[in-house]
Amino acid sequence: MSGFLPEPHALLARLLPGHASICLADIRRALAAAFSAGGISDADLDARFIIAHVLDLSVGEIPLRGELRPTDGQIARLIAMGHRRLKGEPVARLLGEWDFYGRTFRLTPATLVPRPDTETLVDIILRHLADAPALVADLGTGSGAILATLLAERPRWRGIATDLSAEALTTACANAAAIGVADRTLFVRASYAAALAPGRFDLIASNPPYIATAVLAGLSREVRDHDPALALDGGADGLAAYRVLAPQALAALRPGGRIALEIGFDQAVAVTAILAAAGFAAIETSRDLGGNDRVVAALKPA
Repeated sequence: MSGFLPEPHALLARLLPGHASICLADIRRALAAAFSAGGISDADLDARFIIAHVLDLSVGEIPLRGELRPTDGQIARLIAMGHRRLKGEPVARLLGEWDFYGRTFRLTPATLVPRPDTETLVDIILRHLADAPALVADLGTGSGAILATLLAERPRWRGIATDLSAEALTTACANAAAIGVADRTLFVRASYAAALAPGRFDLIASNPPYIATAVLAGLSREVRDHDPALALDGGADGLAAYRVLAPQALAALRPGGRIALEIGFDQAVAVTAILAAAGFAAIETSRDLGGNDRVVAALKPA
C-alpha cells in the first residue's frame, strides 16, 4: 500500500550486522525513518546524534562521510540504541552525556538532562555579577552543570554544590573535574541551603523541582520515565522547594548578595511572593528565548 510505514522496530532490522555493503548514508536514512515512524519529532537529528556517538564523529561530519562503511559491531550498537530510542529513552540518556553552555556534562540516572532553558539562568547571573572574587552556591546541583559553568566563566569564583542524592554529587564532582573547576568546588550532601554557613555567600543559584505532583503523569515519556522524580516533583502546587530554600538562602547570603532561581513558565508571581515574604528585595523576572518567564532574581537587603 502506498505510503505504508513498517513497524518502527522492523525498520531497524534491515540494518542487521553482516550487510557489508551498507554505508553511513543508508544507516542515517534507516534510523531517521524508524524514528519518524515511531513518532519522534526530531528523527533525523536524533539519528545523527546516535551515529556520531557510536562512530566517534562530530554531528557535522556525518553528511560528509556518507560512503563510510561501519563495522558489524558498530551497526549492532546502532541498532540497539535505535530500539532503546523507539522505546522512549532520550538521546541524552543513550549517550550518557549532554552539552550545556558549550561544555559536555556526564549524566547518570540521578541527574536531570541539562536543558537550554537553564542557560537563561546562567546568562542572568553572569550579566549581573562580574569576575570579582565571590563565593557562590548551587542548591540541588544534579549534574553540576550550573555551578561548573559559572566557575568556568568566572575564574575568581569559588563554589559549593548541595544535593540530597549522593549519586548526583558524585556525578557533579566528576563533571567539575573534567571541566577543570574541581579545585574551586566543595560538594555537600544536604537539603538546599540547610548546611551553608550564614552570611557568607555572594550568590545562590538553583533549578529546583517545580512541577506539580499531579502533572508528572502527563509529562512526555522521555521526562516522566527517565528523569529522576526527586528533581521534578515540586509538591502539590510545584512551589514546595521555593518555600523551603527561600529563607535558607536569605540566611546564607551576605547583605547585598543575590539569589537567582529557575521557575516554571507560570510561576513568576508565586515565586516573587515567596521571595518577598522571606525578606528579599529588588525582585526581577527574566524570560527565556521562547518568551516564557524562566528566572526570578532578587537581592538580600544591605
